[in-house]
Amino acid sequence: MNQSAICAQAIRASLGNAEVLHGIDLDLPVGRWTSIVGPNGAGKSTLLKALAGLLPHDGDVSLLGCPPGHFRGRQKARHLAWLGQNESSADDLTAYDVALLGRLPHQPWLAPPSAADHAAVEQALRATQAWDWRERPLSHLSGGERQRVLLARALAVQAEVLLMDEPLANLDPPHQVDWLLLVRELVKNGKTVVSVLHELSLALQADELVIMAAGRVTHHGACADAATHRALEQVFDNRIHIQQVAGQWLSLPKLS
Repeated sequence: MNQSAICAQAIRASLGNAEVLHGIDLDLPVGRWTSIVGPNGAGKSTLLKALAGLLPHDGDVSLLGCPPGHFRGRQKARHLAWLGQNESSADDLTAYDVALLGRLPHQPWLAPPSAADHAAVEQALRATQAWDWRERPLSHLSGGERQRVLLARALAVQAEVLLMDEPLANLDPPHQVDWLLLVRELVKNGKTVVSVLHELSLALQADELVIMAAGRVTHHGACADAATHRALEQVFDNRIHIQQVAGQWLSLPKLS
């Protein structure tokens, strides 16, 4: 039996006075890529934040088979990396310095970056094709370039588990494919990736799909399973059709 990367039990969370997540149970295995999808307002980002411990919630979330609360603070930050929506960093920081922030969980208090830190940052910036503008301030970068630097920051942590909320924001199609190949390489090397995606055809390239609606998980299954395809079509009111094209499952609009 595969070890759990993240196991959530009876997760409830509210935004303001409205409950957004309604008792979610979820078990995500190590070394897999899971995409969370669903219509607008389904609670996808709220769930991801709850799994990351960034949002107050009821229920328990365990990480890497350890009980809730086992990992705290900097120790947890070494095992779990986060890339959120619309994240900001100081515009006067260079791309290199932003990526270097991902190494803070590994550095003793007030200690300068080590050779291992610099090596991890270079590896991450090269992996996201952001190395060439490492000395440029964030304010001089396009939206897509900034997103690749923020992804490099998450990769530089070298955590076992990566949670990414809309990581493809501002990325053009070629760089979306680059992200897909990068995720597959991470999983091949034993990492666990959990992503919230609106791009359904890219989400279907994952190992597993978690489908949400109205704050609940309506289906959790392999992306290649017919039951997963039916559940995905249904959650979008049968206005899409899942079809295999050139060996890949794609989400196509249903026009009639």
